[in-house]
Amino acid sequence: MELKKFFFIIIFIFSPSFLFADLIKPDSKLNPLDVVKIQLNALKNNNDKDFGIKQTWLFAHPANKKMTGPYERFKAMIYGQQYKFLLNHNSHKINLVMNTSKKHIYEIEILSKNKEVVVYEWHIQRGSEQKCKNCWYTSVVTPPVDQENTI
Repeated sequence: MELKKFFFIIIFIFSPSFLFADLIKPDSKLNPLDVVKIQLNALKNNNDKDFGIKQTWLFAHPANKKMTGPYERFKAMIYGQQYKFLLNHNSHKINLVMNTSKKHIYEIEILSKNKEVVVYEWHIQRGSEQKCKNCWYTSVVTPPVDQENTI
């Protein structure tokens, strides 16, 4: 009986469905940098169930979701040529380029899992939905600029 209990506890602790059950949702308490960090860390740690992509989707601006959605289409875009560098990347650097009361723009330098350096421009804007009007969302991520170097 104790052995069954032990295995149940081990399965519970290491099961991805339990570990990733609580995705972070947009909240007016999160600032623009928080949103970028949440998305980048999620993509850096994406797993076989694509929880990193799901987390990123939650912070896609509602107007952006109309262009990139539904979720399955968004997921395919992330796996595509332009955004695949974000998945399971080794590291990232975040630099604020511009900010106003309604919009922040960050330059994101990614060191991909293949040791390629690429740069994205990440735009964060306030939402317009009634349920989270003061929440920050990603409105644009530009196609990457290849820095033509590897490590």
